[in-house]
Amino acid sequence: LARVAQRTSLAFLSPPGSLECFSGSMAPKAMKKAMKAAGKALSKSGLADAIATETELKKKDVSSVLDSLASVATTQVKKAGKVTVPGLCMIKTRMKPATKAGKREVFGKVVFVKAKPAKTVVKAYCVSALKKSV
Repeated sequence: LARVAQRTSLAFLSPPGSLECFSGSMAPKAMKKAMKAAGKALSKSGLADAIATETELKKKDVSSVLDSLASVATTQVKKAGKVTVPGLCMIKTRMKPATKAGKREVFGKVVFVKAKPAKTVVKAYCVSALKKSV
């Protein structure tokens, strides 16, 4: 029995269909189908159109309001480091520290890494009201 196990691969000993979970091509296909089922993301003009029909305003006015919201949020994030769009999201800045040059072990291999300067990263978090509604 030991000789038979040595000669045959473990793949032949596993039940049929069990190797599908190890193939890398299965997960992305399933993710693509799930994303297509959710629908396309709303563009700026689509968002302006939806808000205009709901609030009975002109699409041009809503578009200018969205532009002003973006500019006000940008200046506020630069100045204070944090801005909240009520009921939607909170945008924060965070300092990512500098990294030193050297050798690091990544996935069991030694890789030479270049030094990188510190930088400010912008992050967005959804508000708890949005989490509860979804």
